[in-house]
Amino acid sequence: MSSQDGTTPELPLRPAHHDRHSQGEPVVSLPADAVMASSLLPSDAQLIREAISALMQSPDPQRPGQAIGGSKAGIYAFYDYDKEPIYVGQTAVGFAIRLGRHLMSGRSDAVAQSILDPFEIREVALWSLPHIGDMPAKERKAALDPYEYTVFERLVSESSFHALLNERLVPPSTVVDLPDPFVGVIVPDEVFPNRNHPDVRIARRVQTMSQLAKFICERKVSLGLRRTLATQALRLEEITRRRLNALTQVDRHHGFERGGTLEVFEKEPDGSLF
Repeated sequence: MSSQDGTTPELPLRPAHHDRHSQGEPVVSLPADAVMASSLLPSDAQLIREAISALMQSPDPQRPGQAIGGSKAGIYAFYDYDKEPIYVGQTAVGFAIRLGRHLMSGRSDAVAQSILDPFEIREVALWSLPHIGDMPAKERKAALDPYEYTVFERLVSESSFHALLNERLVPPSTVVDLPDPFVGVIVPDEVFPNRNHPDVRIARRVQTMSQLAKFICERKVSLGLRRTLATQALRLEEITRRRLNALTQVDRHHGFERGGTLEVFEKEPDGSLF
């Protein structure tokens, strides 16, 4: 819009900051341009990254005085929000490096191919194996194989689906004795309620399945990748069925959920989806 003298007036700048009030306390907001230029991650993502970093700094029960992230060799497993085991792997380069690829940079094949969604992971179990970490790097994988097989078989038997999301089945090997794992939670309490909402989990699982199915239809893939898709389909069916069954426990004629509480109405309120 031009002024009468033909020049374009400057638009009024937004205030450098403004005060909002949360429970009576003023909250200072960043200027709009500072928000756009911020390199900070969204708060949920930042909190999870900090939890992962803290986990890697935790003491290694097998190497007193050292951080578990620095363990050069070991087995790891991921669990979802229902404490269901979903993935097992081994590392011959260190937990911090390997888990960083899965959980932070997305540079692992499992994440890139939508086999594994980091969003689904709440707990991590780590079996540190320092006697293998002390071996030459070329010898570690063969030494790790029996431990990975032992963990894999144990978690498959514990799984409600008798299956994990791994594309490749771990080759049969000798069952070995395992040390107790170090188990840590990577989803902080502040983030957990939103991440654990069943509708969020269902939507995310559908998205992951769709991406995996698209990956499969555009390439010649292994039978194992199709098995992963079938396992995800079972997991999706199970959580959607649990969600529906839980909701049907609410008496349609006497109660409707509103704002996290159950309110009672003599008739259905306007706009009800029931």
